[in-house]
Amino acid sequence: MLIQLLTAVGVLAVLTMVPGPDMAVVTKRAVASGWQDGLRTVGGITAGLLVWGVLAVAGLAAVLAASATAYTVVKLAGAGYLVLLGVQALLQSRRNRSQEPAAALTPPRGNPWRTGLVSNVLNPKIAVFYTGLLPTLAPTGLPAHSGMALLVLVHAMLTAVWLGGYVLLLSKARAFFEKPAVRRGMDRATGTVLIGFGLKVATTQP
Repeated sequence: MLIQLLTAVGVLAVLTMVPGPDMAVVTKRAVASGWQDGLRTVGGITAGLLVWGVLAVAGLAAVLAASATAYTVVKLAGAGYLVLLGVQALLQSRRNRSQEPAAALTPPRGNPWRTGLVSNVLNPKIAVFYTGLLPTLAPTGLPAHSGMALLVLVHAMLTAVWLGGYVLLLSKARAFFEKPAVRRGMDRATGTVLIGFGLKVATTQP
């Protein structure tokens, strides 16, 4: 069972480090508002994973993954939210272009924890991931529900550590990112990436 668990942790670690919408949302928040808001966003994302984990263990995520209509509704809601965040970032870069440097440092609106939570809960790919892949990684020496719950906790912890470390790394270069020209460039880049992820989510199939 130990070998199976270590293998599962390795797979989850690799998947966690692959850049995706969560990293784009965290980047936008950490660069704009600082490491505290960045970590709060990470906390919201981690909470979103736990929500999906509870649903997966309860079997509700499998229903979503199997229902084309339910999947499409959540998918379009999540895609729309990512596009909204991206458009906000692009608009912020345009506003900052004509503002004084101090005004360019105005943090984005909205609760960072809620932003992380909503962006993750509205990602139906997590439901597919938890119901499709996690059962194949769960240690056979544990009851099915216990094995799934353990891997969900592991994935949540890996995500918190990885994204939290990423936020702290960004904070080391905060002085660089606070430069108005750099901020505008980051807003444009993250806005474009978020819109791109939103469009990708909207066009992907379960």
